[in-house]
Amino acid sequence: MNPASIDPGRFEALEAATGRVTDACTERHRHQEFLAFLKQVAAAYPRRQLHVVVDNYATHKHPAVRAWLAGHRRVRLHFTPTSGSWLNLVEVFLSIITRQALRRGSFPTVADLIAAIERFIAAWNDRCTPFTWTKDPDTIIAKATNPRHRKTQTTSDAEH
Repeated sequence: MNPASIDPGRFEALEAATGRVTDACTERHRHQEFLAFLKQVAAAYPRRQLHVVVDNYATHKHPAVRAWLAGHRRVRLHFTPTSGSWLNLVEVFLSIITRQALRRGSFPTVADLIAAIERFIAAWNDRCTPFTWTKDPDTIIAKATNPRHRKTQTTSDAEH
């Protein structure tokens, strides 16, 4: 099965300070699954302010998600601008896992695909390092605010 032909719900959180990834693979990608993932991440970091960068997908803005966030003020969502997914470092990780583990893979079942994802993430977390922007902050801000320049580069300190 080609990974592009199936769409299990995948949720990943990247800890910017370490490069560690927390993930959840679910059968669907609805607000219920996203909310369960937010709770998973909040439980993993019980006494920290959490800043979660997300895209503008409707799931992230669902009234049930907003209600939960209202009761959990230490968790804040930050929405990337349209065409600004490159501002979210987890997108760099998603590109890496796609290239290194999924693109040329053959997965007869969804369970096989999920197992491949989980193996990759476990190995990643064993050797993870923080991602670092290769551009200076002024350049990143200029590109983020100028619609003609919506791309910049990031890299990981280690080759993954």
